[in-house]
Amino acid sequence: MTSTARAAQDAGPGPASTDSVSGPAGPGLARWLGVIHRHRSDLVVCLLFLLLAGWLTAGMWPAPGARVLALNPEDQVLYEWFLAVDSRILHGDFSLLSDRLNAPDGVNLMANTTVIALGFLFAPITLAFGAPVTFALLVAGNLAGTAIAWYLLFNRLLGARRLAAALGGGLCGFGPGMISQSNSHLHMTAQWLVPVLIWLVVRMARAADPQARPDRPGVDRRRLVTSAAWLAVAVSAQVFVGEEVLYLTAVAMIIFVLAYAAVNWRLALRVLPGFLAGMLLAVTLAVLLLAYPLWFQFAGPQSVPNGMFSPHYFYADLASWPAISPMSVAGSPEAARLTTGPAEYNTFLGWPLLLAAVLAAGWLIRRPVVVGCLASGLVMAALSLGPTVVVDREPTGVTGPYSLLLGIPVVDGALPMRFALALLPLIATVLVLALDHGLAAPERSVRIMVPAAVVVALLPVFPAQMPTAARPPVPQFITAGHWRDCVEPGGVLVPVPLPTPKEPWPMRWAVAADAAFALPEGFFIGPYAANGEASMGTYKQPTSQLLTEVSKNGGVPVINQEQRDQARRDIGFWGASCVVLADDAPQLASLRATLEALLGPGTRVADAWTWRV
Repeated sequence: MTSTARAAQDAGPGPASTDSVSGPAGPGLARWLGVIHRHRSDLVVCLLFLLLAGWLTAGMWPAPGARVLALNPEDQVLYEWFLAVDSRILHGDFSLLSDRLNAPDGVNLMANTTVIALGFLFAPITLAFGAPVTFALLVAGNLAGTAIAWYLLFNRLLGARRLAAALGGGLCGFGPGMISQSNSHLHMTAQWLVPVLIWLVVRMARAADPQARPDRPGVDRRRLVTSAAWLAVAVSAQVFVGEEVLYLTAVAMIIFVLAYAAVNWRLALRVLPGFLAGMLLAVTLAVLLLAYPLWFQFAGPQSVPNGMFSPHYFYADLASWPAISPMSVAGSPEAARLTTGPAEYNTFLGWPLLLAAVLAAGWLIRRPVVVGCLASGLVMAALSLGPTVVVDREPTGVTGPYSLLLGIPVVDGALPMRFALALLPLIATVLVLALDHGLAAPERSVRIMVPAAVVVALLPVFPAQMPTAARPPVPQFITAGHWRDCVEPGGVLVPVPLPTPKEPWPMRWAVAADAAFALPEGFFIGPYAANGEASMGTYKQPTSQLLTEVSKNGGVPVINQEQRDQARRDIGFWGASCVVLADDAPQLASLRATLEALLGPGTRVADAWTWRV
């Protein structure tokens, strides 16, 4: 049975009649009811994905403002701040160089892992309900949206049965790496545009095939141009959602296309001229759309010339591949030692899934799509091992393929271990094809054994609920708006102690105020390392360092006139007009005494002490 006929059969019979619907809205209502009826199976699959995403993130509901992801709260603070800053677009004061952090220098948003497109899209929700609500929606929405997008691609493009497509989409959206990255890495889990990119590339290739339409031979120029134009738009959108995902997708697709072309070279030669023309058009349009943002990212103010993280640290341990993620139902905490932290369980696929993938690939190895997935998967897995292969935390001395990328600008900025994220859709594609092939087999035993084997392989990596914890409340001084009497909107407020990459908690104050005021220092990527290279945060001013030491160790240091003058200079450097010490600050009494020695008596406002400068 052809995929088209099977899709029609799966959709079921159309509505018996629409004539019974009367009234002015009758025809429109009938049309919508007909659409729902025809796509009811798709809607059920999408609903199941949404319910699964809601269940996995249930710890954040029904009050996201009172809960936080327990395994990576620091990054959650950062992304909530990104979302709050992005929502300023509705106030007309958004800029790629944000002045709401690291005063007075600001933060280059393009040089950080921002999700600007998502922030713009959800700005009304952020302003109406707060950034924590938007963050929680995106954590769940990225999982469900990615699964839905892959399900539709498998069903529509590959013509796979809905059961096979749903299992494949579920692995893509809820696989171990996706659940792990959901610990605050919104830029890595927003992968719902990836299937769109793949579909547009395939659409372009089909348009470039002069034999694709027997009734009208020749290149379909109109479809070629529209595919290229939409591809440029989709690529540009993905840049503002997550550049690292776009980079990993591009690498995996290039390897896939080369392998596919090698085993289907006649088709490749036939398609190549038109396909290259289409890609040239897509690249040209994308460059025009992205010229300024990319210039701003790599050469604009507060840009950085290199990647932030060392590939010699963020590599995938070879022993982590057959291990099962601690965030899966069959996982164990002991496996966590094989990676850098709970947000990077990218390779923990488990031996049952790996075995199923190998067997499925061997079964269908004659299919060019499977060859492409196999080649791409092997290369991406090898790159994830980093510059030197490590097994069970022991370096082997064997040089990994990633060493070839070391020193290449921009390219070596990607974390090696995240190359493994590409394995989820590649393995899912092979399993979808195997499952669909098995369901169509004439032998009843095959129709039973193949689905059973796939389900058994997937069960160990079924995700567990994401752990959450209570979120410390934001001071009433902020939530009740008392801050407006101390600093004007757009001005600089100094929280004590100041936010740092390891303790960014005062950034929640700005989030609660929709980023209406700025903060000094903070958690971000900037050019403050040696020779202007990337650093996490900035260097601390002397007064900030003094207050940080008091907040950690307690005690009241002896303050002299030189330190008082330095405090005034630091506050002037930040451009601040208000210093605030909230009641929940560590070493509250010591900090208050130190600030009074530096700045004079403070003023009590709600649950905070303030010093207007």
